[in-house]
Amino acid sequence: MSNGSSFDWDAIDREIDAAADRTDEKLASAISSVTRLNNEEIKELFPEPADVEKLNRLTKIVKQATNRNEKINNLVANIKDLAGTVITLLEKVG
Repeated sequence: MSNGSSFDWDAIDREIDAAADRTDEKLASAISSVTRLNNEEIKELFPEPADVEKLNRLTKIVKQATNRNEKINNLVANIKDLAGTVITLLEKVG
């Protein structure tokens, strides 16, 4: 089903990669604004977008919960997904 025009898949891939990079940068910037980590530290500790998203979830649990018990309960409910993130952070500060 060719109509004579070619589609530049490489250009689409470059656009997707650039958009992902901008998203990663925005997430790192947002997280660094609510933590003591700077953008470069976040990128070094959490190089994969999925890891940055987990850090974002963990940060939300800690920052949004109204009291310590709520934070603990939210963390316990999400610990399987966030355990690696917690370990990475503790290794950084320890």
